[in-house]
Amino acid sequence: MRREIVPAGAESLSYEIREIVIIANQLEKMGLKLIRENIGDPVAKGEIVTGWIKDMLKNLIEDDKSWGYCDTQGVLQTREFVANRTNQEGGIQITPNDVYFFNGIGDAIAKIFGFLKREARVIGPSPAYSTHSSAEAAHSGYEHLTYNLNPDKDWEPDVDEIYNKAKYNDSIAGILVINPGNPTGAVVKAEKLRRICEIAEELDLFVICDEIYSDIVYPSVERIKLSNVIGNACGISLNGISKQVPWPGSRCGWIEVYNNKKDKEFQKYIDTILKAKRLEVCSTTMPQMSIPLILGDPRYKEHLINRAKKYEKRAKEASKIFSGIEGVRLIEPKGAFYMTVIFDDKTLNNAQTLNIDNELVRKRIEELCSQKNIENDKRFVYYLLGATGIISVPLTGFYSKIKGMRLTLLEEDDNKRVEIFETIRNKIVEYIGK
Repeated sequence: MRREIVPAGAESLSYEIREIVIIANQLEKMGLKLIRENIGDPVAKGEIVTGWIKDMLKNLIEDDKSWGYCDTQGVLQTREFVANRTNQEGGIQITPNDVYFFNGIGDAIAKIFGFLKREARVIGPSPAYSTHSSAEAAHSGYEHLTYNLNPDKDWEPDVDEIYNKAKYNDSIAGILVINPGNPTGAVVKAEKLRRICEIAEELDLFVICDEIYSDIVYPSVERIKLSNVIGNACGISLNGISKQVPWPGSRCGWIEVYNNKKDKEFQKYIDTILKAKRLEVCSTTMPQMSIPLILGDPRYKEHLINRAKKYEKRAKEASKIFSGIEGVRLIEPKGAFYMTVIFDDKTLNNAQTLNIDNELVRKRIEELCSQKNIENDKRFVYYLLGATGIISVPLTGFYSKIKGMRLTLLEEDDNKRVEIFETIRNKIVEYIGK
Protein backbone atom coordinates (compact mmCIF):
# COMPACT_ATOMS: atom_id res chain seq x y z
CA MET A 1 0.00 0.00 0.00
CA ARG A 2 1.11 3.61 -0.49
CA ARG A 3 1.62 4.05 3.24
CA GLU A 4 2.01 1.96 6.38
CA ILE A 5 -1.32 0.99 7.94
CA VAL A 6 -0.20 -1.36 10.72
CA PRO A 7 0.56 0.22 14.14
CA ALA A 8 4.00 -0.13 15.67
CA GLY A 9 2.87 -2.50 18.39
CA ALA A 10 1.07 -5.00 16.15
CA GLU A 11 3.95 -7.47 16.21
CA SER A 12 3.48 -7.77 19.98
CA LEU A 13 0.03 -9.33 19.59
CA SER A 14 0.75 -12.91 20.56
CA TYR A 15 -1.41 -15.52 22.29
CA GLU A 16 0.63 -18.69 22.68
CA ILE A 17 -2.31 -20.52 24.29
CA ARG A 18 -4.24 -20.46 21.04
CA GLU A 19 -1.36 -20.30 18.59
CA ILE A 20 -0.06 -23.72 19.57
CA VAL A 21 -3.50 -25.09 18.69
CA ILE A 22 -2.90 -24.09 15.07
CA ILE A 23 0.18 -26.35 15.08
CA ALA A 24 -1.71 -29.10 16.90
CA ASN A 25 -4.55 -29.03 14.38
CA GLN A 26 -2.02 -29.50 11.56
CA LEU A 27 -0.62 -32.52 13.35
CA GLU A 28 -4.10 -33.92 13.98
CA LYS A 29 -4.62 -34.06 10.22
CA MET A 30 -1.44 -36.15 10.10
CA GLY A 31 -3.02 -38.72 12.41
CA LEU A 32 -2.01 -37.40 15.85
CA LYS A 33 -4.61 -37.82 18.61
CA LEU A 34 -4.73 -34.62 20.69
CA ILE A 35 -5.08 -34.08 24.45
CA ARG A 36 -5.84 -30.41 25.10
CA GLU A 37 -4.09 -29.06 28.19
CA ASN A 38 -3.58 -25.59 26.78
CA ILE A 39 -6.69 -23.62 27.67
CA GLY A 40 -8.66 -22.86 30.83
CA ASP A 41 -12.07 -24.15 29.78
CA PRO A 42 -13.52 -26.41 32.50
CA VAL A 43 -16.49 -27.39 30.32
CA ALA A 44 -14.24 -28.59 27.49
CA LYS A 45 -12.43 -30.84 30.01
CA GLY A 46 -15.59 -32.52 31.21
CA GLU A 47 -17.02 -30.40 34.03
CA ILE A 48 -20.80 -30.72 34.10
CA VAL A 49 -22.56 -27.44 34.79
CA THR A 50 -24.57 -27.80 38.01
CA GLY A 51 -28.20 -28.67 37.45
CA TRP A 52 -29.73 -25.86 39.49
CA ILE A 53 -27.72 -23.33 37.47
CA LYS A 54 -29.04 -24.80 34.23
CA ASP A 55 -32.59 -24.63 35.60
CA MET A 56 -32.18 -20.92 36.33
CA LEU A 57 -31.08 -20.26 32.77
CA LYS A 58 -34.00 -22.26 31.37
CA ASN A 59 -36.36 -19.97 33.27
CA LEU A 60 -34.42 -16.87 32.22
CA ILE A 61 -34.89 -17.73 28.56
CA GLU A 62 -38.63 -17.20 29.08
CA ASP A 63 -37.99 -13.57 30.07
CA ASP A 64 -38.20 -11.58 26.82
CA LYS A 65 -35.95 -8.87 28.29
CA SER A 66 -33.04 -11.33 28.21
CA TRP A 67 -33.23 -11.34 24.40
CA GLY A 68 -32.86 -7.57 23.91
CA TYR A 69 -30.30 -4.82 24.31
CA CYS A 70 -29.42 -3.60 27.78
CA ASP A 71 -27.88 -0.39 29.09
CA THR A 72 -24.40 0.26 27.67
CA GLN A 73 -22.82 0.11 31.11
CA GLY A 74 -24.68 -3.08 31.94
CA VAL A 75 -27.98 -4.30 33.40
CA LEU A 76 -28.74 -2.01 36.35
CA GLN A 77 -30.02 -4.78 38.63
CA THR A 78 -26.82 -6.75 37.99
CA ARG A 79 -24.59 -3.75 38.60
CA GLU A 80 -26.43 -3.17 41.88
CA PHE A 81 -25.84 -6.80 42.83
CA VAL A 82 -22.13 -6.65 41.95
CA ALA A 83 -21.65 -3.39 43.88
CA ASN A 84 -23.41 -4.80 46.96
CA ARG A 85 -21.34 -7.99 46.75
CA THR A 86 -18.13 -5.97 46.77
CA ASN A 87 -19.36 -3.71 49.56
CA GLN A 88 -20.03 -6.76 51.74
CA GLU A 89 -16.29 -7.53 51.54
CA GLY A 90 -15.88 -4.67 54.03
CA GLY A 91 -13.35 -2.63 52.06
CA ILE A 92 -13.98 0.27 49.72
CA GLN A 93 -17.65 1.02 49.07
CA ILE A 94 -18.85 1.44 45.49
CA THR A 95 -22.09 2.17 43.63
CA PRO A 96 -23.63 0.59 40.51
CA ASN A 97 -22.14 3.50 38.55
CA ASP A 98 -18.68 2.09 39.35
CA VAL A 99 -19.46 -1.21 37.58
CA TYR A 100 -19.05 -1.64 33.80
CA PHE A 101 -19.87 -4.80 31.80
CA PHE A 102 -17.94 -6.15 28.81
CA ASN A 103 -18.07 -9.09 26.42
CA GLY A 104 -15.66 -11.08 28.54
CA ILE A 105 -12.48 -9.99 30.29
CA GLY A 106 -10.61 -10.06 26.99
CA ASP A 107 -12.87 -7.27 25.75
CA ALA A 108 -12.27 -5.31 28.97
CA ILE A 109 -8.50 -5.73 28.63
CA ALA A 110 -8.61 -4.48 25.04
CA LYS A 111 -10.47 -1.34 26.15
CA ILE A 112 -8.32 -0.73 29.24
CA PHE A 113 -5.07 -0.76 27.28
CA GLY A 114 -6.48 0.46 23.99
CA PHE A 115 -7.66 3.78 25.38
CA LEU A 116 -4.54 4.61 27.34
CA LYS A 117 -2.36 7.31 25.88
CA ARG A 118 0.43 5.57 23.99
CA GLU A 119 3.11 7.07 26.23
CA ALA A 120 1.34 5.86 29.40
CA ARG A 121 2.73 2.47 30.38
CA VAL A 122 1.48 -0.26 32.71
CA ILE A 123 4.03 -2.44 34.47
CA GLY A 124 2.90 -6.03 34.89
CA PRO A 125 4.08 -9.36 36.30
CA SER A 126 6.38 -11.84 34.62
CA PRO A 127 5.14 -14.46 33.94
CA ALA A 128 1.69 -13.09 33.08
CA TYR A 129 -1.45 -13.94 31.16
CA SER A 130 -0.60 -13.28 27.53
CA THR A 131 -3.60 -11.07 26.75
CA HIS A 132 -2.45 -8.45 29.26
CA SER A 133 1.19 -8.48 28.14
CA SER A 134 0.35 -8.38 24.44
CA ALA A 135 -2.25 -5.64 24.86
CA GLU A 136 0.13 -3.44 26.84
CA ALA A 137 2.99 -3.91 24.40
CA ALA A 138 0.71 -3.39 21.41
CA HIS A 139 -0.77 -0.13 22.71
CA SER A 140 2.66 1.32 23.49
CA GLY A 141 4.65 -0.06 20.57
CA TYR A 142 7.39 -1.20 22.96
CA GLU A 143 8.28 -4.36 24.86
CA HIS A 144 5.99 -4.91 27.84
CA LEU A 145 7.38 -3.48 31.10
CA THR A 146 7.53 -6.14 33.79
CA TYR A 147 8.34 -6.92 37.40
CA ASN A 148 9.41 -10.39 38.47
CA LEU A 149 7.47 -13.07 40.28
CA ASN A 150 9.74 -15.29 42.37
CA PRO A 151 9.20 -19.05 41.85
CA ASP A 152 11.27 -19.77 44.97
CA LYS A 153 8.69 -17.88 47.05
CA ASP A 154 5.45 -19.23 45.51
CA TRP A 155 5.63 -16.64 42.72
CA GLU A 156 5.62 -13.72 45.14
CA PRO A 157 5.82 -10.27 43.48
CA ASP A 158 8.95 -8.21 44.10
CA VAL A 159 7.39 -5.02 45.51
CA ASP A 160 10.76 -3.28 45.85
CA GLU A 161 11.34 -3.82 42.14
CA ILE A 162 7.87 -2.45 41.41
CA TYR A 163 8.56 0.64 43.49
CA ASN A 164 11.98 1.38 42.00
CA LYS A 165 10.90 0.84 38.40
CA ALA A 166 7.77 2.94 38.83
CA LYS A 167 9.54 5.72 40.71
CA TYR A 168 12.34 6.17 38.21
CA ASN A 169 10.33 5.66 35.01
CA ASP A 170 7.78 8.43 34.74
CA SER A 171 6.14 6.78 31.72
CA ILE A 172 4.60 4.22 34.09
CA ALA A 173 1.01 5.17 34.88
CA GLY A 174 -0.33 1.88 36.24
CA ILE A 175 0.55 -1.38 37.97
CA LEU A 176 -1.00 -4.68 36.85
CA VAL A 177 -1.62 -7.53 39.32
CA ILE A 178 -3.14 -10.91 38.41
CA ASN A 179 -4.59 -12.54 41.54
CA PRO A 180 -4.84 -15.52 41.57
CA GLY A 181 -2.19 -15.76 38.90
CA ASN A 182 -2.35 -17.13 35.40
CA PRO A 183 -0.21 -19.11 34.50
CA THR A 184 1.12 -19.63 38.03
CA GLY A 185 -1.95 -20.28 40.20
CA ALA A 186 -0.25 -18.12 42.84
CA VAL A 187 -2.23 -16.01 45.31
CA VAL A 188 -0.86 -12.61 46.30
CA LYS A 189 -0.56 -12.15 50.05
CA ALA A 190 -2.51 -9.32 51.67
CA GLU A 191 0.57 -7.37 52.74
CA LYS A 192 2.01 -7.50 49.20
CA LEU A 193 -1.19 -6.31 47.54
CA ARG A 194 -1.61 -3.59 50.15
CA ARG A 195 1.97 -2.43 49.55
CA ILE A 196 1.36 -2.25 45.80
CA CYS A 197 -1.66 -0.03 46.44
CA GLU A 198 0.43 2.18 48.74
CA ILE A 199 3.04 2.51 45.99
CA ALA A 200 0.33 3.50 43.53
CA GLU A 201 -1.02 6.13 45.91
CA GLU A 202 2.44 7.53 46.68
CA LEU A 203 3.50 7.75 43.03
CA ASP A 204 0.09 8.82 41.70
CA LEU A 205 -0.53 5.66 39.67
CA PHE A 206 -3.55 3.40 39.25
CA VAL A 207 -3.80 -0.35 39.93
CA ILE A 208 -5.33 -2.93 37.60
CA CYS A 209 -6.12 -6.23 39.30
CA ASP A 210 -7.33 -9.19 37.24
CA GLU A 211 -9.47 -11.13 39.74
CA ILE A 212 -11.24 -13.51 37.37
CA TYR A 213 -10.10 -16.43 39.59
CA SER A 214 -10.79 -14.70 42.93
CA ASP A 215 -13.58 -17.18 43.73
CA ILE A 216 -11.23 -20.12 43.14
CA VAL A 217 -8.80 -19.66 46.04
CA TYR A 218 -8.01 -22.92 47.83
CA PRO A 219 -9.56 -23.40 51.31
CA SER A 220 -6.18 -23.39 53.07
CA VAL A 221 -5.20 -20.00 51.56
CA GLU A 222 -6.24 -16.48 52.60
CA ARG A 223 -8.35 -14.74 49.96
CA ILE A 224 -7.75 -11.02 49.53
CA LYS A 225 -9.25 -8.72 46.90
CA LEU A 226 -8.22 -5.32 45.60
CA SER A 227 -11.29 -3.70 47.18
CA ASN A 228 -10.02 -4.77 50.62
CA VAL A 229 -6.71 -2.89 50.36
CA ILE A 230 -7.07 -0.22 47.65
CA GLY A 231 -7.13 2.65 50.18
CA ASN A 232 -7.08 5.98 48.38
CA ALA A 233 -5.40 4.75 45.21
CA CYS A 234 -7.30 4.65 41.92
CA GLY A 235 -8.00 1.11 40.80
CA ILE A 236 -9.73 -1.25 38.41
CA SER A 237 -10.76 -4.80 39.30
CA LEU A 238 -11.60 -7.27 36.51
CA ASN A 239 -13.96 -10.19 37.08
CA GLY A 240 -16.43 -12.42 35.29
CA ILE A 241 -18.37 -15.70 35.27
CA SER A 242 -16.28 -17.70 32.78
CA LYS A 243 -14.23 -19.56 35.36
CA GLN A 244 -16.34 -19.58 38.50
CA VAL A 245 -19.77 -20.75 37.22
CA PRO A 246 -18.19 -21.99 34.84
CA TRP A 247 -19.61 -20.38 31.71
CA PRO A 248 -16.70 -19.44 29.42
CA GLY A 249 -18.96 -19.21 26.40
CA SER A 250 -21.09 -16.49 28.01
CA ARG A 251 -18.43 -13.86 27.21
CA CYS A 252 -19.55 -11.88 30.23
CA GLY A 253 -17.13 -9.93 32.39
CA TRP A 254 -17.01 -6.66 34.24
CA ILE A 255 -14.75 -4.09 35.79
CA GLU A 256 -15.18 -2.34 39.11
CA VAL A 257 -13.67 1.13 39.32
CA TYR A 258 -12.35 2.38 42.67
CA ASN A 259 -11.82 6.02 43.67
CA ASN A 260 -12.92 7.26 40.26
CA LYS A 261 -13.71 10.74 41.53
CA LYS A 262 -10.39 11.30 43.32
CA ASP A 263 -8.39 12.01 40.19
CA LYS A 264 -9.63 14.04 37.20
CA GLU A 265 -7.29 12.33 34.72
CA PHE A 266 -8.33 8.86 35.88
CA GLN A 267 -12.00 9.87 35.73
CA LYS A 268 -11.50 11.14 32.17
CA TYR A 269 -9.85 7.82 31.26
CA ILE A 270 -12.76 5.76 32.63
CA ASP A 271 -15.26 8.02 30.87
CA THR A 272 -13.41 7.39 27.60
CA ILE A 273 -13.74 3.63 28.09
CA LEU A 274 -17.50 4.04 28.63
CA LYS A 275 -17.78 6.16 25.47
CA ALA A 276 -16.05 3.39 23.57
CA LYS A 277 -18.57 0.93 24.98
CA ARG A 278 -21.44 3.04 23.65
CA LEU A 279 -20.13 2.54 20.11
CA GLU A 280 -20.90 -1.17 20.39
CA VAL A 281 -24.28 -0.58 22.14
CA CYS A 282 -23.99 -3.09 25.00
CA SER A 283 -22.58 -6.39 26.21
CA THR A 284 -24.36 -9.76 26.34
CA THR A 285 -27.70 -9.32 28.12
CA MET A 286 -28.78 -12.80 29.20
CA PRO A 287 -25.53 -13.73 31.02
CA GLN A 288 -25.68 -10.40 32.87
CA MET A 289 -29.25 -11.06 33.98
CA SER A 290 -28.20 -14.49 35.27
CA ILE A 291 -25.56 -13.14 37.67
CA PRO A 292 -27.82 -12.06 40.58
CA LEU A 293 -29.74 -15.34 40.23
CA ILE A 294 -26.72 -17.65 40.21
CA LEU A 295 -24.22 -15.80 42.42
CA GLY A 296 -26.97 -14.74 44.82
CA ASP A 297 -28.33 -18.26 45.33
CA PRO A 298 -27.61 -19.79 48.79
CA ARG A 299 -26.20 -22.89 47.04
CA TYR A 300 -23.54 -20.90 45.21
CA LYS A 301 -21.14 -20.58 48.16
CA GLU A 302 -21.00 -24.35 48.61
CA HIS A 303 -20.59 -24.68 44.83
CA LEU A 304 -17.44 -22.50 44.97
CA ILE A 305 -16.04 -24.29 48.03
CA ASN A 306 -16.43 -27.70 46.42
CA ARG A 307 -14.69 -26.57 43.22
CA ALA A 308 -11.80 -24.99 45.15
CA LYS A 309 -11.36 -28.18 47.19
CA LYS A 310 -11.34 -30.20 43.99
CA TYR A 311 -8.56 -28.16 42.42
CA GLU A 312 -6.52 -28.10 45.61
CA LYS A 313 -6.66 -31.90 45.77
CA ARG A 314 -5.57 -32.16 42.14
CA ALA A 315 -2.70 -29.72 42.73
CA LYS A 316 -1.35 -31.91 45.52
CA GLU A 317 -1.84 -34.97 43.32
CA ALA A 318 0.22 -33.36 40.56
CA SER A 319 2.87 -32.20 43.01
CA LYS A 320 3.51 -35.82 44.06
CA ILE A 321 3.67 -37.05 40.48
CA PHE A 322 6.20 -34.41 39.38
CA SER A 323 8.40 -34.62 42.48
CA GLY A 324 11.89 -36.02 42.46
CA ILE A 325 13.03 -35.01 38.97
CA GLU A 326 16.47 -33.41 39.10
CA GLY A 327 16.42 -29.93 37.58
CA VAL A 328 12.61 -29.81 37.40
CA ARG A 329 10.12 -28.28 39.83
CA LEU A 330 6.36 -28.04 40.04
CA ILE A 331 5.35 -24.87 41.88
CA GLU A 332 2.18 -25.95 43.66
CA PRO A 333 -0.63 -23.45 43.01
CA LYS A 334 -2.78 -21.79 45.69
CA GLY A 335 -5.74 -20.88 43.49
CA ALA A 336 -7.22 -21.04 39.98
CA PHE A 337 -6.73 -24.27 38.02
CA TYR A 338 -3.26 -23.95 36.53
CA MET A 339 0.16 -25.09 37.62
CA THR A 340 3.65 -24.41 36.37
CA VAL A 341 6.43 -26.90 35.86
CA ILE A 342 9.74 -25.06 35.63
CA PHE A 343 13.16 -26.18 34.43
CA ASP A 344 16.27 -25.06 36.27
CA ASP A 345 19.00 -23.33 34.32
CA LYS A 346 20.91 -25.67 32.00
CA THR A 347 18.30 -28.43 32.32
CA LEU A 348 17.15 -27.86 28.74
CA ASN A 349 19.22 -27.54 25.58
CA ASN A 350 18.59 -27.43 21.84
CA ALA A 351 19.92 -30.93 21.23
CA GLN A 352 17.30 -32.81 23.28
CA THR A 353 14.57 -34.75 21.50
CA LEU A 354 11.79 -37.29 21.99
CA ASN A 355 11.00 -40.27 19.81
CA ILE A 356 8.02 -39.60 17.51
CA ASP A 357 6.62 -42.64 15.72
CA ASN A 358 4.56 -40.80 13.11
CA GLU A 359 7.05 -39.75 10.42
CA LEU A 360 4.97 -36.82 9.13
CA VAL A 361 4.52 -35.48 12.65
CA ARG A 362 8.22 -35.98 13.41
CA LYS A 363 9.30 -34.02 10.34
CA ARG A 364 6.95 -31.15 11.20
CA ILE A 365 8.17 -31.02 14.81
CA GLU A 366 11.80 -31.06 13.69
CA GLU A 367 11.01 -28.24 11.27
CA LEU A 368 9.42 -26.17 14.05
CA CYS A 369 12.29 -26.84 16.44
CA SER A 370 14.90 -25.79 13.90
CA GLN A 371 13.55 -22.24 13.84
CA LYS A 372 16.04 -19.54 14.74
CA ASN A 373 15.95 -18.34 18.37
CA ILE A 374 13.25 -20.79 19.47
CA GLU A 375 13.11 -21.00 23.27
CA ASN A 376 14.17 -24.32 24.78
CA ASP A 377 10.93 -24.78 26.72
CA LYS A 378 8.99 -24.26 23.50
CA ARG A 379 11.13 -26.97 21.89
CA PHE A 380 10.14 -29.35 24.67
CA VAL A 381 6.46 -28.45 24.36
CA TYR A 382 6.62 -29.16 20.62
CA TYR A 383 8.34 -32.50 21.14
CA LEU A 384 5.86 -33.41 23.88
CA LEU A 385 3.03 -32.60 21.49
CA GLY A 386 4.49 -34.66 18.68
CA ALA A 387 5.28 -37.65 20.90
CA THR A 388 2.07 -37.75 22.96
CA GLY A 389 -0.53 -35.40 21.47
CA ILE A 390 -0.57 -33.40 24.72
CA ILE A 391 -0.99 -29.68 24.05
CA SER A 392 0.66 -27.50 26.70
CA VAL A 393 1.99 -23.96 26.75
CA PRO A 394 5.64 -22.92 27.25
CA LEU A 395 6.21 -20.57 30.16
CA THR A 396 8.19 -18.22 27.92
CA GLY A 397 4.88 -17.72 26.06
CA PHE A 398 3.72 -15.82 29.15
CA TYR A 399 6.27 -13.06 28.82
CA SER A 400 8.76 -14.87 31.05
CA LYS A 401 12.46 -15.61 30.84
CA ILE A 402 11.97 -18.62 33.10
CA LYS A 403 11.79 -21.88 31.17
CA GLY A 404 8.84 -24.10 31.95
CA MET A 405 5.32 -25.07 30.96
CA ARG A 406 1.78 -24.42 32.08
CA LEU A 407 -0.63 -27.27 32.64
CA THR A 408 -4.24 -27.30 33.82
CA LEU A 409 -5.97 -29.16 36.63
CA LEU A 410 -9.21 -29.41 34.66
CA GLU A 411 -9.45 -33.00 33.42
CA GLU A 412 -12.50 -34.45 35.21
CA ASP A 413 -11.71 -38.10 34.55
CA ASP A 414 -9.46 -39.00 37.50
CA ASN A 415 -7.71 -41.89 35.77
CA LYS A 416 -7.15 -39.92 32.57
CA ARG A 417 -5.81 -36.91 34.49
CA VAL A 418 -3.28 -39.03 36.39
CA GLU A 419 -2.30 -40.74 33.14
CA ILE A 420 -1.71 -37.35 31.48
CA PHE A 421 0.46 -36.11 34.37
CA GLU A 422 2.45 -39.36 34.51
CA THR A 423 2.97 -39.30 30.76
CA ILE A 424 4.30 -35.74 30.91
CA ARG A 425 6.58 -36.64 33.82
CA ASN A 426 7.96 -39.65 31.95
CA LYS A 427 8.55 -37.61 28.81
CA ILE A 428 10.35 -34.90 30.79
CA VAL A 429 12.67 -37.54 32.26
CA GLU A 430 13.24 -39.03 28.81
CA TYR A 431 13.83 -35.63 27.23
CA ILE A 432 16.39 -34.37 29.76
CA GLY A 433 18.02 -37.77 30.21
CA LYS A 434 17.52 -38.05 33.99
